[in-house]
Amino acid sequence: MQPSHALSAQDTALAKPDMAELGALPSWRLEDLYPARDSDVFKSDLAKAQADTLAFEARWKGRLAEAAGKDGEEGLGASIQQMEALEDLIGRIASFAGLTYFSNTTDPANGKFYGDIQAKLTDLSSHLLFFALELNRLDDAAIDSAIANDPLAAHYAPWIRDLRLEKPYQLDDRIEQIFLEKSMTGAAAFNRLFDETMAAMTVTIDGESLPMEVALSLLQERAPETRAAAAAGLTETFESKLAIFTLITNTLAKDKEISDRWRGFTDIADSRHLANRVEREVVDALAEAVKSAYPRLSHRYYGMKAKWLGMDQLNFWDRNAPLPETPNALIAWDEARDTVLSAYAGFSPEMAAIAQRFFDGGWIDAPVKPGKAPGAFAHPTVPSAHPYVLVNYMGKPRDVMTLAHELGHGVHQVLAAEQGALMASTPLTLAETASVFGEMLTFRALLDKTRDRRERKAMLAQKVEDMINTVVRQIAFYDFERRLHTARREGELTSEAIGGIWLAVQAESLGPAIRLSEGYETWWTYIPHFIHSPFYVYAYAFGDCLVNSLYAVYQNAESGFQDKYFDLLKAGGSKHHSELLAPFGLDAADPNFWQKGLSMIEGLIDELEALDRDAT
Repeated sequence: MQPSHALSAQDTALAKPDMAELGALPSWRLEDLYPARDSDVFKSDLAKAQADTLAFEARWKGRLAEAAGKDGEEGLGASIQQMEALEDLIGRIASFAGLTYFSNTTDPANGKFYGDIQAKLTDLSSHLLFFALELNRLDDAAIDSAIANDPLAAHYAPWIRDLRLEKPYQLDDRIEQIFLEKSMTGAAAFNRLFDETMAAMTVTIDGESLPMEVALSLLQERAPETRAAAAAGLTETFESKLAIFTLITNTLAKDKEISDRWRGFTDIADSRHLANRVEREVVDALAEAVKSAYPRLSHRYYGMKAKWLGMDQLNFWDRNAPLPETPNALIAWDEARDTVLSAYAGFSPEMAAIAQRFFDGGWIDAPVKPGKAPGAFAHPTVPSAHPYVLVNYMGKPRDVMTLAHELGHGVHQVLAAEQGALMASTPLTLAETASVFGEMLTFRALLDKTRDRRERKAMLAQKVEDMINTVVRQIAFYDFERRLHTARREGELTSEAIGGIWLAVQAESLGPAIRLSEGYETWWTYIPHFIHSPFYVYAYAFGDCLVNSLYAVYQNAESGFQDKYFDLLKAGGSKHHSELLAPFGLDAADPNFWQKGLSMIEGLIDELEALDRDAT
């Protein structure tokens, strides 16, 4: 893959940033997974995955009850260990295909490669499906005996414990198999349609065609007319694809309802809570705490911001506008790297050393490129390899925070890899801990160096906005999804109906200081989490409030915090959130827990208000 360091001339003209000022932006080295899609090693691993999967099925299918009474090579632990090896191999193949595709989703060759590999791996998964189903049919006594008498089974006890939580929602083997195989032509197909539609979309602004990421970045420009033009162009683009996005949303919501109904989930978000290993009551308490705080947080802050910008009411496209005090200079890539690494090193040299490997090893893809997946993510791949980070870097202050966020994920994924392929994956609620903590470290390090009052105000305002986007906005997204999926159970939803739900939720969360003018009813269309991971979004709010409480413990800790924090990250998915938070004296089930996290945001707004008073 060739690095790309610049947009086209017409893109650069409107996007404002001169990409040459950003320095050499890295592209990731997927060769660490495989040299190429047609390489001998890739073909060999694919053949090995097929052969090993069939051999595994022949060896263990129908024999797990017998294995539960043995140890060593014939024991249950050995079967799980072999399953883990398969998961690592298959995961490496899937990661390579996925990252290749997301590098350029508009390349037909990439799309075909990704689709073909998905189909082959789905077929392999159908031969492995028996394992979890058969394991969960064993009675508790057999499982307990295996864990007590087979050291290898005892090692996998946390994974077995989590798997047993899914037992009440499992279906007959044949039904599970058809659900799996049909997913390729169902949910997976509509996910791919969404991705390719998004990647192919461009936004016309003042006669020039821009990539989606660039157009969205213009909403953070200083000039009001630029933000307004960007909003108009984005609205026009969203409206042009509204029928497709409405069809995708209706189809996936119905697909989920069918699955939930067959499995016996009683609430529309229960399957997500189960995957996150978090109780519904905990999430409900979080959502209620945030919604009750809307007036104290978003409503109050946006009222202050309207005054700072000399407006009675902000337009929806002014929500993330920079304050007059905000520095206008672009932040070069090297400066962004050094900023994040320095902040990480101030907390822990080990954390900075792990993050450094992402820069040195070619684990980051940073440039904005045609067809590249929008947004940002950290992909853990598999424990036998290493994570990869994707960002679309354009030199904005928020881009630096995004880099800090994704590298936090990356550090977490590196540390959790020691748990192995079955237990390294962290539930989403805790997966956002390291990323948000990385952002907080970076913000605090920069704020501590700032002595200028105006610059401090700009930094505080940006952090408050980021936290509102992470907490208030994401809980509003969760509320939107709940209302949408509930309404979809009564029948197909029109674009207007979905837009109406969107506007109602946004008005409640943003408050009276923001004008939701015509066109904004289509802005639900580009949020990928609604498509790829229904109800994922509350994990961001969970993580932010958790980190606020965690950071308060860090500030007051005399020593030992870093070691406990690293133990939390290294645990991966092997422990429940209650076990991981107990060493810090935190309990997410405590109704007051969320108020502690929200009070930090409120405290930053108080500080902004005090700065305002001091200036007058």
